[in-house]
Amino acid sequence: MASRSDPRRRPPQDRGPRINHQIRIRQVRVIDDENKQLGVMETADALALAVHKGLDLVEIAPNQRPPVCRIMDFGKYKYEEKKKEQASRRKQHQTQVKELRVRPGTGEHDLQTKVKKARAFLEDGDKVLVCCLFRGRQMAHKEVGEQVINEVVKHLADIAKVESGVRQEGRRMVLMLSKK
Repeated sequence: MASRSDPRRRPPQDRGPRINHQIRIRQVRVIDDENKQLGVMETADALALAVHKGLDLVEIAPNQRPPVCRIMDFGKYKYEEKKKEQASRRKQHQTQVKELRVRPGTGEHDLQTKVKKARAFLEDGDKVLVCCLFRGRQMAHKEVGEQVINEVVKHLADIAKVESGVRQEGRRMVLMLSKK
């Protein structure tokens, strides 16, 4: 048997509200299925009332004294909560970091195409990491790469702000942009 200080012992899991026979306290404040206050009553009486109506006794405010319980269809309640959570998850946007790769020798037209794509990313609410990659002797002329990055920033100045300035990471020079 695992002792209290045993690291293998799992913490108690939150399984949601207690229902029916899981409610062990003697007295509870009861709200019926039509949202009417029935007052404080014995848990056994409240449970009998819920069973008589073909519903469940659900503890909705366990920290109150006495705890507040509602007579409701627990399966229907769980289903509606799950639907609300799914709807809220659908509405939120996860911000992603999209990478825009350029080279010191990237041509003007290629740069315009990449800027157009970066603009679309920013309008979707994502962040853009402008990354200039160097090869071989290009490392001797880092100012050329910095000019290319500043050109991108200039083209996106109306929609984006620089979140973190230009910094060198090995053979890469990076800059982070986010929507204004």
